[in-house]
Amino acid sequence: MTISRIALAASLACFALPAHAETATETATAEGAGGAEGRTIIVTGARAADAAQDRADATPGGTDVVTHEDYADKSPVSLRDVLAFSPGVYLQPRYGQEVRISIRGSGLSRGYHMRGITLLQDGVPINLADDNGDFQELDPIFFDHLEVYRGANALRFGSGTLGGAINGVTPTGETAGGLYLRADAGSFDTLRALASAGLEAGAGDAWAAIAFDRSDGDRDHAARRSFRFHGNAGIDLAERVETRFYASVNNINQELPGALDLETVRTAPETGNFAGDMARDIDSLRLQNRTRLRLDRGQVDAGVFVNAKSLYHPIFQIVDQESLDRGVYARFDYAAGRFALTLGGEARFGDTRSKRFVNLEGERGDLTFDADQDARSASVYGEVRYRPLDALQLIAGGVYADGYRRQHLRYNAFMGGAVDVTGRADYDAFSPRFGLLYEPAPGVQVFANYSRSVEFPGFIELAQIAGFVDLDPQRAWTLEAGTRGRRGIVQWDLSAYRADLKGELLQFDIGPDIPAATFNAGETRHQGIEAALSLDLAPWARLRQIYQYSDFRFIDDAQYGDNRLPVVPEHLYRAELRLGTDALHLAPSVEWVPRGAWADYANSLRVDGYALVGLTAGATVAEGIDLFLDARNLLGEAAVGDISAAITATPTSAIFYPVERRAVFGGLRARF
Repeated sequence: MTISRIALAASLACFALPAHAETATETATAEGAGGAEGRTIIVTGARAADAAQDRADATPGGTDVVTHEDYADKSPVSLRDVLAFSPGVYLQPRYGQEVRISIRGSGLSRGYHMRGITLLQDGVPINLADDNGDFQELDPIFFDHLEVYRGANALRFGSGTLGGAINGVTPTGETAGGLYLRADAGSFDTLRALASAGLEAGAGDAWAAIAFDRSDGDRDHAARRSFRFHGNAGIDLAERVETRFYASVNNINQELPGALDLETVRTAPETGNFAGDMARDIDSLRLQNRTRLRLDRGQVDAGVFVNAKSLYHPIFQIVDQESLDRGVYARFDYAAGRFALTLGGEARFGDTRSKRFVNLEGERGDLTFDADQDARSASVYGEVRYRPLDALQLIAGGVYADGYRRQHLRYNAFMGGAVDVTGRADYDAFSPRFGLLYEPAPGVQVFANYSRSVEFPGFIELAQIAGFVDLDPQRAWTLEAGTRGRRGIVQWDLSAYRADLKGELLQFDIGPDIPAATFNAGETRHQGIEAALSLDLAPWARLRQIYQYSDFRFIDDAQYGDNRLPVVPEHLYRAELRLGTDALHLAPSVEWVPRGAWADYANSLRVDGYALVGLTAGATVAEGIDLFLDARNLLGEAAVGDISAAITATPTSAIFYPVERRAVFGGLRARF
């Protein structure tokens, strides 16, 4: 029986269990939100996103919260559609739900899967135990809101990565009661449908949603299909004790059209690669529990989770993996007077049976690789806040992480067949963090922080063709300063950062039939600006903008000197002007990259810039019923959107991915 069938039965059965959720009841402290009394305030129901914003505003660095209202008129295929106006988050579509996601240059040369960012759903990581993951399992159509914590600001999630953390929060029966229906349709035979329902009964509540998605894609051999289920159910066990169980099921099938040469991107961006029938098919089941004890001046959260996943991935070979990850976590928050304290810990354990086969047009041929891969990632973290003045907070904390990666190789055709070889790497690191948060006036904040991050390699880096390659962790010290706030019609969020890295994990494409190789660079530097500016020009007119400046480069490298790192362009600007009211509105938008990114480490080829023009619109046709429109790339621009990094690239190198083609989607939302 497949994981998806087992998962569906288990997820439906979970609603017989008691539970309570962070999404339904959030805790904020006056100390963290700007007060001086250290009171603990319980906020419930629809204010869950507001509590998330309060926590973000109490962080001395780059954070933001994106609510579902912010992208209601989009047809949200991927995280890119919901985080387009999240400052500092670089997202570029490759095809379907596949995007490049990077914050401050995290996972810069990883053109597939995901590295350098902790992705969570309802506070629990979806990353595997070796910290690799598939962001396709986070479908934003389900979320009430998303929390984005850039860099070391993600300490509250136990993250010690360069990029930080993104947490998608689903609704509960308290926050989303009743029935909700949504249907989207449009270009490339796209059809999406969602149905959700929430209810409360006495001391308990429950929420569940199912979604279906299919599309032929905007390129040949880019069709996708998915079926997803998410749900939770909870109950108050006692006056101060509550618990919630969650279940998530994903069945995702995505054809992969591959990369193109530069001329094909410009003249025939719809072209896809049918060779090998490349695809990424995922079946996954996640079950988790969170139990909360509310105290007079804080709270304790604790829980467990298990993730079962199957990956069938025809690429250069057939990658066939079955994995089981499980973990535990706990967090203690306390505030009294001018002091506040956070302590937490997490441990993830994972077992993967990894096989590779000769790719016979998408079907398994001869076995080429067979290994058992075991991993552990664990961390403990803490943070102390002290307010010497009502307007000033001083923060100190850190994350201690350790883990191992072990591979028992059973068979490797490149090593002569049957083998019995074990490779193991052990890691540990402490990453301190220091910060300050100053509020010179109500609604205005100035912040700064200095922090260390350490990223351990995963099996994608370690289990290369010839066997187990023992790479060093990636280490960085980052200095950040900025301001955010709102005054009159202006709302802003501005951060400047500089990260000095050693051993950055970089990858490059060797050839179309060979997986990318990974190496530890010497010294590199990531520095830049993350900016968002919104202007409420009138009750019926709002302009929102984001700008990213990204200067990523080698430092006195023996081979590359001070060359810039490829993939991410130096400048990126997006703007949207929303005109109208909730009853009827439209919003033209533009994405502008004035000069494209370098394609290679040698800095021998830079792609052209581009400008994409889009439009969204919405109208309320009856109480609780809305129509929406999402039009993309209206001018039909043909340009390079993403790149697989190479040592030295030429225009004939098949490493380029086109921007999304012109498309129009529309749909209906109804709540009863």
